[in-house]
Amino acid sequence: MKKLADYAAWTGPLALVVTLVGWLIAGMLPMPLGPGESTDDIVAFFVDDANRVRAGFVISSIGVVLMLPMLALISVHLYRMDRTNPLLAFLQLITAAATMVINMFPQMIFAIAAFRTGRDPGDIVLLNDLAWLMLFTGITPFMVQNIAIGVAILRDPTASFPRWVAWLNFFVAFSFIPDVLAYFFKTGPFAWNGLFVFWLALTTYSVFLVVMSFACRRANHLLDTASTSTLQGA
Repeated sequence: MKKLADYAAWTGPLALVVTLVGWLIAGMLPMPLGPGESTDDIVAFFVDDANRVRAGFVISSIGVVLMLPMLALISVHLYRMDRTNPLLAFLQLITAAATMVINMFPQMIFAIAAFRTGRDPGDIVLLNDLAWLMLFTGITPFMVQNIAIGVAILRDPTASFPRWVAWLNFFVAFSFIPDVLAYFFKTGPFAWNGLFVFWLALTTYSVFLVVMSFACRRANHLLDTASTSTLQGA
């Protein structure tokens, strides 16, 4: 069990690396396209080298899905923390699935925008807006997920995860709050490519994936112990 769990724990950082590589290939990084760009600039991004854009976002969509084993492993640990009342474990699992969908669908929409190079420019702009706003404003499931993890860790008498990991999860949830402002700003730090939306959310979510990988690997040694105890009790 522990060996499988250790593999699962590594999928969080792996997902991050693959997703960022896909964004680099597509041209989303290092400087993401902003909502204030002209229609011509947006169309050029998707049309000038459409194969590269499609390939990049296909890779990033695969990268997003790679985090699923680690997210499932987090719920395994949360369930082990409180088997009599596994509400937080199930809540984390449900919201984790929702966050994966929210992360994956924009990658597919970006790729769709580059699918037909002869598409009406207004349609390309619409698809671009849809993908960006879906990616950074659907923050509620992310926040619920982090809060559920944080509360479960603080309630755990065995301290399977370090207590500071709980507070980090609360901070990550808090860091997503500015994302909804992307609906109201086309330039500046609160635009979808701005400091307090794109860069803050990307940084804290990246830290979340890396830290939870560390925390899960640290706690994995308890899984075999728990399995042995269950067998002995039977």
